[in-house]
Amino acid sequence: MALVNTAIIKAYLDYIEQKQFPCIAAKAALAKQNVRCKVAGNMACPKDDSDILKFLYDFVDEFRNSKDIYHSATIIFTGPQTGNEEMFDALLWQRLQALEILDAKNYMYDSRVEADPSSAKFSFSIKEEAFYIIGLHPASSREARKFMYPTLVFNPHSQFEQLRATTKYEAMKNAVRKKDIALSGCVNPMLHDFGQSSEVYQYSGRKYDETWECPLKITHATTQHNSST
Repeated sequence: MALVNTAIIKAYLDYIEQKQFPCIAAKAALAKQNVRCKVAGNMACPKDDSDILKFLYDFVDEFRNSKDIYHSATIIFTGPQTGNEEMFDALLWQRLQALEILDAKNYMYDSRVEADPSSAKFSFSIKEEAFYIIGLHPASSREARKFMYPTLVFNPHSQFEQLRATTKYEAMKNAVRKKDIALSGCVNPMLHDFGQSSEVYQYSGRKYDETWECPLKITHATTQHNSST
C-alpha cells in the first residue's frame, strides 16, 4: 500500500510540474518542496476524516512556522471514479462538511474571513486558518482541473493576501488566466477575485446556475470547543 500511495503522490506532483499546468503558485510551492500530500480512501466514505483533519492540522503548524509564501496541502482520494461534475461536487461538499464539523469541536473559525458561505468574504477554515479549496477530478470540464483521482487542494488564504500586498499578484493572476484560456478556450466563468463573490463557486470547478445554493453549513458558532491553540 505504501508503494501504491507513493506512486499516486508522484503522479500528482508530475501533474503540477507539467508545462501547461496553469497554477504558478502551485509550481512555486513545488519548487520550494512545500506541497504536502495525503492519500485517502473513497471520497464518499468518512472513515479517513479524522486522519485527514490531523494531516491538515500538521500542515497548518508547518505553514505558520515557515518563511516561504507558497504552500499547499493535497488530499488525493483513491475513489470513486467520478463520472460527472455533479457527482464530484456532491462529494466535495460532503467531505468539507464532515471536516468542518470535526474542526468545530476543537477550534474557532478564522476571524479574518466570514463563516457565511454566501458572503463574498467567505473562506473555509481549519484550525483557525482560512483556506481556498481547489477540486480536481477526471471528469472536470476545466482542463486545468483534470486529474486521474478525485482530489482536494487546500491553499492557505493568507498567502494570497501576502501576494496582494506586492506588485506580483496582478502579473501572476493574469499569467494563470492566460494559461487557463490556452487549455480550455476561456477563463473559468466561476472565477472572481476575493471580495467580489463567494469563493464557494470556485471550489469544485463545476459551472453553477443562478439557482444553486451552497450546501455547506458552518457549525463553529454553535459548537463547544475543546481548544483554541
